[in-house]
Amino acid sequence: MSPISATLIVLASAAAMEFVAWASHKYVMHGFGWGWHRDHHEPHDNLLEKNDLYAIVGAAISISLFALGSPLVLGDRAWEPATWMGLGVLVYGVIYTLIHDGLVHQRYFRWVPKRGYAKRLVQAHKLHHATIGKEGGVSFGFVVARDPATLKQELKAQRKAGIAVLREAVEE
Repeated sequence: MSPISATLIVLASAAAMEFVAWASHKYVMHGFGWGWHRDHHEPHDNLLEKNDLYAIVGAAISISLFALGSPLVLGDRAWEPATWMGLGVLVYGVIYTLIHDGLVHQRYFRWVPKRGYAKRLVQAHKLHHATIGKEGGVSFGFVVARDPATLKQELKAQRKAGIAVLREAVEE
């Protein structure tokens, strides 16, 4: 496989992971997987959360793809593109860790952005955490953040419709 093809697979896989993460967050973490995700939405002083188990799931997916692409594991049955897909999943995991855990939740470093896309990411995720419980909510992605003003309007509409209970008032 050419280096250009491998690079494109890595980039496409990392980009596709934002959709996978969005869908997993909305339908698994805020659905039947709420038991692992709940403590992420509640105040606590613990270093780790049950929610961190989802990082292990992501790592298992990446490792599995590396194994599927490895001749050392599967011999002639190895499928080389899987190696590069696994690397894309890994790249997304690193980006997620830096942005979500580091920037947004300040688990690894302290920096509060005052402007730009980093500020938009933080605002969007804070609006995600504005609801109580698993119902309703906005901004389920981790790297792509929609306009906070639009997200505020969606939260207000969910509150009016009885879908979401807000933790605090969402300002204009």
